[in-house]
Amino acid sequence: MFLRSTKRKKDGKVHRYFSVVENRRLATGGTAQRTVLYLGEINDKQEEAWRKSLTVFDQDRAQYTTMSLFPDEHAIPAGVHNGIQVRLGELELRRPRIFGNCWLACELWQELGLDQFWQERFSEGRESVHWEKVLQLLVVNRLIAPGSEFHLHRHWFLSSAMDELLRTDFAIADKDRLYRCLDRILEHKPDVFTYLRKKWADLFEADFEVLLYDLTSTYFEGEMEQNPKAKRGYSRDGRPDCLQVVIGLVVTTDGFPLAYEVMDGNTSDRTTLRKFLKHIEDTYGRAKRIWVMDRGIPTEEILAEMRSAEQPTLYLVGTPKSKISEHEKQWLELPWQKVRDSVEVKLYTHQNELYVLAKSEGRQQKEMAMRRKRLARLLWKLRAMRRSLPSRDQLLLRIGAAKKEAGRAFGFVTIQLPNKDQAVTRDSFRFQLDKDRLKQAEHRDGYYLLRSNLTAEDPAVIWTLYTQLTQIEAVFRSLKSELDIRPIYHQKEDRIDAHIFIAFLAYCLQVTLKNRAMAYAPGLTPQAILEKLGAIQMIDVCFPTCDGRWLILPRYTQPEDDLKLLLHHLHLELPSQPPPRITAAALPTAVAGASR
Repeated sequence: MFLRSTKRKKDGKVHRYFSVVENRRLATGGTAQRTVLYLGEINDKQEEAWRKSLTVFDQDRAQYTTMSLFPDEHAIPAGVHNGIQVRLGELELRRPRIFGNCWLACELWQELGLDQFWQERFSEGRESVHWEKVLQLLVVNRLIAPGSEFHLHRHWFLSSAMDELLRTDFAIADKDRLYRCLDRILEHKPDVFTYLRKKWADLFEADFEVLLYDLTSTYFEGEMEQNPKAKRGYSRDGRPDCLQVVIGLVVTTDGFPLAYEVMDGNTSDRTTLRKFLKHIEDTYGRAKRIWVMDRGIPTEEILAEMRSAEQPTLYLVGTPKSKISEHEKQWLELPWQKVRDSVEVKLYTHQNELYVLAKSEGRQQKEMAMRRKRLARLLWKLRAMRRSLPSRDQLLLRIGAAKKEAGRAFGFVTIQLPNKDQAVTRDSFRFQLDKDRLKQAEHRDGYYLLRSNLTAEDPAVIWTLYTQLTQIEAVFRSLKSELDIRPIYHQKEDRIDAHIFIAFLAYCLQVTLKNRAMAYAPGLTPQAILEKLGAIQMIDVCFPTCDGRWLILPRYTQPEDDLKLLLHHLHLELPSQPPPRITAAALPTAVAGASR
């Protein structure tokens, strides 16, 4: 990179502008030049009328002052107060760090008004950094580059432009300060979701009449002796060897979270719904809401309570396929109704409930393909065992491993094993595919049985509501894959709950960006937008002055044309460049990425 000056005649006067330019090697062997930073005008004329001043933060005096800049080849004109000469030929570029995605995350934080919300709830103290900024740093880090508090303290903060965006220094990333912030936020969790519900209604006219409810689990590393919630239970992460907690979540069909709870790791799904029904009613008042759930969550007792209440609670829930056989005769006599091109339904009313039998061709093909893939892999492994003929103990171990991988597909294979004292041979070890049972299973593939007390609803509406459960599955994927809520390394119960709360706050920013993109730039995911904006970096442009100080201009790089178009579609505008600062201290070298 190098410094380029450009002269321009304006209003009869000549002005000189400066920019940082880089050379890019082309496949043809030539080079192309790209403007990375635009620095603006630095005075190189003597006339006072042409002088350009700028506000600079004097780090030594801790105050802003107005200075006039002049290149070192020209003397400061007489009568100029607070003029300073800079050595343009000794330009240094230091501390390249991510800016664009950090700036967008901070914009979302302010758009939701979370800065004001937390400032009102954190009491004023003698802290040098306000706790709201510390919390904002934790949430932005979880959204962009999730990691531990120690990693944030040791690495990420120095590689980001959060110091400029939050107008603070490294004190905000002090390790103990980050942990102490976790200890201050849990008491405000109920207020956050009540506040955000109103905010999302104002920003996106969000609908809160249909609520999706489901549960997931997240596991820990370590013994977790200080967390009574950490227990072994059914692991949705495939880690039954680890202690875990269960998270129950209520979201809207647009993905906006209304409530979540962290429960014991061995909590049964069937024991959680009553608590959430009461929590939503107490928090947001009584209203006509439709609860959409998967099978296994509500019990018959709770469904009866929901139907028999003075103001019945509406529900739509999946039902095991075994229920189909209970009313098989009625199903056979009823006609199919098409609700989509590849989806047909049959309706049957029984005891004030509407049963909906749905058949999806696309789902049928998917289920058949998944089962056949598992079966093919299982049969291949069994054939390999028959070729190698291991000992009986080794054979049982290998079959156990194959059974775990095959899942329910294992039930379609009949296996003959040798007796305890019998050698493993091709005669004593046999297997066969149960084709009749497989045919019966494939005949029922693609069928869903739904039940609801929405007896007057259009079947197409009911089917559409049930398919919205994919939204809550997407929330869980985001929390686990993009926001890295797992594994959890904290040991104390409050710290663990605060870690999960930080992840949910980061998700609130993510879902806000998602709905903003749906309105202005459909087709782009929040992760794609953040990754694209991550290309905008901030660099410290450092000029030594003739009086032994350093003038530092933090500048973000110029966005490419595609990023300008993206910002335009999202109705976003990059902020003005941060104010320059001047210091007599030596420039840091530990985090410097200097180039001349």
